[in-house]
Amino acid sequence: MADVTMPQLGETVTEGTITRWFKNVGDTVEMDEILFEISTDKVDSEVPSPVAGVVEEILANEDDVVEVGQVLARVTEVGAAPADAAASAPVPEVVDVPSGPVAEAEAVPPPPPPPVAPPPPPEAPQPAAQTEEPQSTAGSGRVLSPVVRRLIADHGLDASTITGSGLGGRITRSDVEKIIQVDAMATPVAPAEVVEPAPAPSAAAPSKDAQPVPAPAAAVPAIPAGRRDQIVPLNNIRKRTAEHMVMSKSTSPHVLTAMEIDYERVEQIRRSAKVAWKADEGFSLTYLPFIARAVVDALREYPRLNASFGGDHLVLHDEVNLAIAVDIDFDGLLAPIVKNADGKRLRQIARDIVDVASRARTKQLVPDDLSGGTFTLTNAGQYGTLMQFPIINQPQVAIISTDGVQRKPVVVTDPYGNESIAIHSIGVLAMAWDHRAFDGAYAAAFMHRIKEIIETRDWEAEVR
Repeated sequence: MADVTMPQLGETVTEGTITRWFKNVGDTVEMDEILFEISTDKVDSEVPSPVAGVVEEILANEDDVVEVGQVLARVTEVGAAPADAAASAPVPEVVDVPSGPVAEAEAVPPPPPPPVAPPPPPEAPQPAAQTEEPQSTAGSGRVLSPVVRRLIADHGLDASTITGSGLGGRITRSDVEKIIQVDAMATPVAPAEVVEPAPAPSAAAPSKDAQPVPAPAAAVPAIPAGRRDQIVPLNNIRKRTAEHMVMSKSTSPHVLTAMEIDYERVEQIRRSAKVAWKADEGFSLTYLPFIARAVVDALREYPRLNASFGGDHLVLHDEVNLAIAVDIDFDGLLAPIVKNADGKRLRQIARDIVDVASRARTKQLVPDDLSGGTFTLTNAGQYGTLMQFPIINQPQVAIISTDGVQRKPVVVTDPYGNESIAIHSIGVLAMAWDHRAFDGAYAAAFMHRIKEIIETRDWEAEVR
């Protein structure tokens, strides 16, 4: 019998939430086959089985918060003796095992019940935080995880009226959240209760009329859901993304600086090298690694951009750890990091970008892949965007959006100063930055340096 434990997914991770089991008790699982999915405060990861065998026990429900090293399941390994499996099972329900003393003891019930504490009577109140016993008003006997139990209690719901979609009909957090959202949409908000909050006395503001702190924003009444409307609960990544974006906008005074870039020199290299590149690397040569390489070089000259905010000071980072925003099936964003990008040339940067993006989409990242970023690129250009105003990835001080590249007429000047019209590949780079860290001239100079590098560098030397 092998124990399956909560893995150490990163140096700073101490716990996670079980979001999904891919196997049930009694199912066969192969070694390295995905067994369950775990969600931490940084990333969702699919965890493979460390052994091949049969799932004998699942000791943690979906939505349970588990600590690193905690036993989550037990798997009988291939070739293990059946008697060993029976002996390790904690429940006395395997009555068909031909073991003499055990079978006789179970077949002949003793007059008094065994000395096992009986379940508490339904009318005896128990604190929700101190028990894992079933909780329902009708004695349903349904076991609820701590997260689910708390949601039900906080919103005054009845567990016996909720249809569970989990293993064996178990109620999951998603089931409860759907009901909460439906109730919220169907319940009108009384304007008098949200528009006029009672004033709180303040020792720092003796005047009755003084209001140095604005009142909380009034709750916006939700539009009631119609019969044909669909309620879509936010998944964990979507929730984390929402929380982080709201926090960033409330933290940093965002400013946008955008600059048009002539990618014609890059485009010529891409055209001439694309076949050989694809054969060598297995992926296409896009504009993104060229931009990333130029950004990394410019950051060395403008160190206040490669920084994070630390209250009343800036931390100027020695290494450039470039975060790449990756879309996860339109359900949220992750920003895995290309570590030490300033020490790499274009080909290696391109490989690393493809690697972290692929692992983000296949849930193979670990939390350390998302920690320590010093600057972020977000690439919306694949959809042909003109210019996007991104939100800063806190506690960094800037983020660049790489927008669409289009063939456009431009004015070009020959070595003799003669002007003419030519067709070039043109796109916009847009940078959102934190006005607390520096001013507009510094941001503009940084963007101009990126433009200069992209438009004038001999890229052929790095592609060949």
